[in-house]
Amino acid sequence: MRALKILLSVVVVITVIGYGVYHFGTKFIADEVMGQVAAELESSGQMEAIRQEVQNNPELRAFIEEGKNVDSSKLPFQTKEEATRVLMKKFDLNELNQLQIQARQGMTASEQQALLSKIESRLTDEEMLALKALAYKELVK
Repeated sequence: MRALKILLSVVVVITVIGYGVYHFGTKFIADEVMGQVAAELESSGQMEAIRQEVQNNPELRAFIEEGKNVDSSKLPFQTKEEATRVLMKKFDLNELNQLQIQARQGMTASEQQALLSKIESRLTDEEMLALKALAYKELVK
C-alpha cells in the first residue's frame, strides 16, 4: 500500500512538472520566436517588402483589410506574442520553421493560397479574424 502511495505521488509530481514545462515552455518559445522574427524582418528590410507586396496584391490587401474595423477586445488574442502562442499550439515547430523558410525564399501565388488554406483549416474564424486585425495593424504602421 505504501509503495502504491509513493508511486501515485511520483506520477502526480511528474504530471505537474510536465504541465508546467509545457505551459511555460511554449510561452517562452513563442516570445523568443516572435522577437527573433520581428527583429529579423525589421533589420533586413523585409517588412517594407512585405508591405509593398500587400499593397500590390489586391486580393491579399482585401483579405487583410477584413481586420480593419474589428473590435479587438472581442478577439481571442490581441498581441503578436499571443498570436504566436496560438499558432504554436495549432502547428508544430517544424511546420512553423518550414513556413518561415518558404516566406524568406519568396512564395508564388499558388504557394500563398496553399498556406492560407492550411492556416484556415486549423484556426477558428475568430482566430483568423484576430490574425487579420494584427496583420492590418502591423502593415499600416
